[in-house]
Order: sequence, then structure tokens, then C-alpha cells
Amino acid sequence: MFKLVLVSALVAAVSATNPRIPQLDGRIIGGQDVNIEDYPYQSSLLFFGAHVCAASILSERFVLTAAHCTKGSTANELSVRAGSSHLGTGGVVVQVKRILKNPQYDSWTVDYDMALLELDFPLPLGPRIQPIALPRSSQTVPVGSQAVVSGWGVTEENGPSSLQLQAVNVNVVSSQDCQESYGSTPVTERMMCAAVPGGGKDACQGDSGGPLVVNGELVGIVSWGTGCADPEYPGVYANVASMRDFITENTGL
Repeated sequence: MFKLVLVSALVAAVSATNPRIPQLDGRIIGGQDVNIEDYPYQSSLLFFGAHVCAASILSERFVLTAAHCTKGSTANELSVRAGSSHLGTGGVVVQVKRILKNPQYDSWTVDYDMALLELDFPLPLGPRIQPIALPRSSQTVPVGSQAVVSGWGVTEENGPSSLQLQAVNVNVVSSQDCQESYGSTPVTERMMCAAVPGGGKDACQGDSGGPLVVNGELVGIVSWGTGCADPEYPGVYANVASMRDFITENTGL
């Protein structure tokens, strides 16, 4: 837990003086309490048993998260809690066997921000634990599409983490508009953006690595952004379709 907190704090501090460095994201702002039965693909990534990020269930043996969530960690330090609406309790906890970080991940620009986690034992699939469908590699999500992002991050800036799973609806923003918002900070083809007009709803620490879902498919991974639900800056997500081949090569999915 402390490693990831310190890494995030360091990145945020440097970002304040250098706008080219993306600020790692992870808070659900403006959302509502939801139950795991409605988001059974959602899981919590644990570092020595403490929640640090979120992850999406792809199969009994694999979950998907952000590469930056695994920085500085080894597999034996990580585990996954699945099947619970509540932070830090309930469901099942399974040890991570292997971290498969996208080899092109760039911690400076947060490009290719994707990592697969292979689990020691299969997850017991059921109503509260289910895999999420994946998009095709050629798939493009139409601008304006409604998406849902979920997790246990803080619900207000500098506040405590939510004990109950939260979810919020946002809309997909064009890459051009997103790049204009971030200026010289690159928004690459491996990224996609989402927001709502006027701000107030966003994924923004604690929910990094979590799912952005459109029509039942995992299209994005909570990655980075400036501020929390800031109307000037959309949330930035790793684009799952653009890195679909990496998932297939390592999981067969």
C-alpha cells in the first residue's frame, strides 16, 4: 500500500511543476452506492491485504488493471478481492501468481497503461463474480456514448475511500477535444477520455485500474487525469481495444 501511495504522491508533486506529467487517477466523484451483483466483474487489487487499486475480471484466472497500479510490486505482494460490494471485507481473496505488464508501458507518459494479473487459483464464478466482455481490437467507441465507471475510491478530493462500491455514468469525449484540454500532455491512441458537461462526475487514487464499461463491454481502464471531476479536464482511460492483442496473446481471450 505504502509504495503505491508514495509513487502517486511523488508523481502529483512533480506534476504540479511540470504539466507534461499525467497525474494518476482513481476517485469516483458524483456517483452512487451500488451492489456487486450489478457489477460482478469489479474487483479490488490488494497490496499486502490493503486496497490500492481496482481491477476487472476477465476469466477465472485473469484480471485486468492499470500498469501503474503494479509499479514497484511483485506478484507475492498482490492479491485480488472479488465478489464483495464492501471495501476490505467479504467475497473471496485470491493471491496473484504473475504480473504481465504491457512491455511498452511508459511510466512518464502513462502510455500503454495495462497489466494482466494471473491468479494462483481460479475465481469461483457465480452471481457476484463474473467476467466482463471485451471489445474487438478494431472497435471504436462512438463519441458521446454513455459509459459507467465504478470503484471504491474517495468520493471527494482529499476525502476517505468509500466503503461501499460506487458507480457513475460519464460520456465518451473525442480524442481531439481531450487533447486540446490537456495541451502539451500527450493523449495517445492507447488512451480514451470520458466526462460530463460541467464536470462533477468522474473517476479520479483508489480506483485506478478500474473498469470503464459501454454496453456491457470493458472499453477503458481508469488511468490518469488533472484534478477530480474538473470541467476543464476529462478523465483519461487506457483504451482496451487498442491493446486487445496484448490480452489475447497472454490469455487466449
